[in-house]
Order: sequence, then C-alpha cells, then structure tokens
Amino acid sequence: MGIYSKFILPRLMDWTMANPIFAKYRKEVLANVQGEVLEIGFGTGLNLAYYPYHIERITTIDVNSGMEAVAEPRIRDSSIQVEYRILNSESLPMPNDTFDSVVSTWTLCSIAKVDRAIAEIHRVLKPGGKFSFIEHGLSSDRNVQICQNRLTPFQKVIADGCHLNRNIQQLIGNHFSNVEVEQFYAEGLPKVGGYMYKGVATKQ
Repeated sequence: MGIYSKFILPRLMDWTMANPIFAKYRKEVLANVQGEVLEIGFGTGLNLAYYPYHIERITTIDVNSGMEAVAEPRIRDSSIQVEYRILNSESLPMPNDTFDSVVSTWTLCSIAKVDRAIAEIHRVLKPGGKFSFIEHGLSSDRNVQICQNRLTPFQKVIADGCHLNRNIQQLIGNHFSNVEVEQFYAEGLPKVGGYMYKGVATKQ
C-alpha cells in the first residue's frame, strides 16, 4: 500500500464523507439495523454516530489499514464496542449465517471483485438477515452515464479504485432475490457522482 492510499486518502475521504449531505442517508440506512452487525468498508468510522441506541457491538472490516488511525478517536468515544479488522471483503473468514445485519455505505464502488464481495455478504447473513446499503452508481440518465463511463478510469486512480458507473441494484440482485431500493440524485452533489442507490436486501 502506497503513501497516498495509507496516509493521504483516509484523511481526504474523512473530510469528503463528513459532508452533512450524507448524514441524513446514514440515519435512514442504519435506522433498522439490529442483532449481530457487520459493517463492510468501515473507513474512518463516520457511521458510528448514527447506529440505533440498542446496538452495543459491531464487527467492522476495511482493507485500508490507514483508515484505522483516523477512525480510532471515534471508536474510543463511542458507546458501541467495535471489533475492527483489516480484511478484504471478497474473502471473509466468518462462518455461514453469522450476522443479522450487514451494512455498506459508499463502499461497493471501490471493491475490485465486487460480485464476490456481495456473495460473501449473502453467505455470512443469517436466513432472514438484512443487507442495508447506500451506494453511488450508474445513473438512469443516458447522458450522465456517458460522463460516468468516461470519468471512471480517472476516478479509480484518484479515489483508490472507486467506480462511478456500477449498477448497484443489478449487482446486489445477482445474489439477493428480495431487494428493495430507491434510486435518486443526492441534493447538492454533481450528478456524475451523486446518483444513489439506497435500500435493503433480505436473505431468503
């Protein structure tokens, strides 16, 4: 892992993703989380402040070891016990049917083998468990799609693998038969990076 990915990107992402625009969506996605929780792509811990009061413990993973230093003060100050693990979400060591809830916020865009990661999310969820997510991705507008496709190669370089043009509903639907999703442009964000997929996928 290079200097940019380990030291610069975590602070850049923390500054970007702390934008108040995202707070409303974090609250909505986390509102119904319950039981044993796994958060994919924990990053700098910005979700901690928005978990329901009854959540006492979560397991979190992130592939970027540089995120931990930025997340540590939030973990220390939180009432939630955090088991923080440096792991790749494409190959999870947890047994089948471990978690009641899996959470992902603006993470699936940057996982190299995203299809494999979603398969792993499905595997570690208990039957009836829910995958709660919000992700940016491919717009429904053809003109915006053209811009997203053109800019994604540059975005991947500056944002550590982030894609602007992934069809999140389709990717999740490849593994979950029950997916409820809203698609919309986030207010105050450029359309090329602000088309959101917010929803819940339930393991049958």
